[in-house]
Amino acid sequence: MSSEQQSIRPAYAAWQTYNDEIVRVVGGLGDQQLALRPASDHWPIWAIVGHMAGSRVYWLCSVLGEAGAAATPFPDPSNSPGWEDDLDHPRSAAELVTAMTTTWAVIDACLERWTLPMLGERFVRDLPNGRQHHSRGQLLLRLVTHEAFHAGEISQTLGIHGLAPIYPWRPDLTEPPEPTPTGGG
Repeated sequence: MSSEQQSIRPAYAAWQTYNDEIVRVVGGLGDQQLALRPASDHWPIWAIVGHMAGSRVYWLCSVLGEAGAAATPFPDPSNSPGWEDDLDHPRSAAELVTAMTTTWAVIDACLERWTLPMLGERFVRDLPNGRQHHSRGQLLLRLVTHEAFHAGEISQTLGIHGLAPIYPWRPDLTEPPEPTPTGGG
């Protein structure tokens, strides 16, 4: 298989490890822990996780036109604000795990289908103050760094309150999962 036909999944294999670790930690938190904030003027953990999940669908489905939003808690990703932005309606660990898992499926499908040449394809986003141009590669980098930033924010909040952080470098997680074999020749 030529590099023009090969999935980009191997280059992003460790991302699933990060997602799984976020899901593991968040899934183990109770409502009071999910409501923790690093300071009164910052978002609670549940809102940060919801924002991470909602951002995936916004960028991949709304901006890039990828399929899969209907299978997530964010079926209309261009609708703002979404439930992740409603601070008066806290979300449970189960809702957040579902959000991270179903939105991971959107990412996973992109990583499997996209090829290296596709990363340079450009998209236009019309905004009230003008147009923005993005490539697939830029948006993937944006999502990875966005999630890393917020995972750090969650970890810091957990640490401030004496709880174990998200730690994707645990010894049992240091090897990224093997890429899933796909059909074809």
